[in-house]
Amino acid sequence: MLKIKEATKSFAGIVAVDKCSFEIKQGTITALIGPNGAGKTTLFNCISRISHIDSGQIFYKNHRLDLMPTHKIARLGIGRSFQITRTLDQLSVTENLVLHTAGGIGSHLFHPDITTENRLQACEVMEFLGISTLADVDMGELSYGQKKLLDLGAVLMADPDLILLDEPAAGVNLRLLEDIINKLVTLKNQGKTILLIEHNMDLVMGISDEVIVMSAGNIIAQGKPSEIQNNTEVLEAYLGGKA
Repeated sequence: MLKIKEATKSFAGIVAVDKCSFEIKQGTITALIGPNGAGKTTLFNCISRISHIDSGQIFYKNHRLDLMPTHKIARLGIGRSFQITRTLDQLSVTENLVLHTAGGIGSHLFHPDITTENRLQACEVMEFLGISTLADVDMGELSYGQKKLLDLGAVLMADPDLILLDEPAAGVNLRLLEDIINKLVTLKNQGKTILLIEHNMDLVMGISDEVIVMSAGNIIAQGKPSEIQNNTEVLEAYLGGKA
């Protein structure tokens, strides 16, 4: 479904992503792990075309993402969250979700025009997330963890086939973390494909089909969670242990 071939990205002569190659199968959960500065978010930015690779190729369902304008990426069925929550605190949960419908933020930003279709779509997402009671609550009243859950909801408003999540568990309490884990597994069972950046190793090893490990811009290992846990190079470079 998603195939990265020799992707390279540099900033001011510093290589952030160095000839990275991997492939992700449809209907799977893949975790991208590694220390801060490993190049994980930069690689996400290249996939979603926020940044352009210097060389290499990125394929999604036989489309060359690296040759495609940024605004067309979402139309292909790719959704993405960010490390920092992106919400408008003065608007309600429903209004924030509507910002992420097909019309986009530009058409809804200052005066959210909530059509019946928009509201139904938002209601479906909130019901899936188990937060229907928060529909009319202003985003500013939510906890950080609830906002992280809404980040996932915002991605789902576009009904993407490929979901890119940047640290969905960061700063989330145990109860909400369990909710997020359950939702990710449900999405996978519905046929969605998930690529996530995450530092919570319990989450990574518990739900991932494949784990990709980055260090200093390079992919140093890829395999099933059990294989990664026993990989000497990973233990020394990232997990901090010894084989």
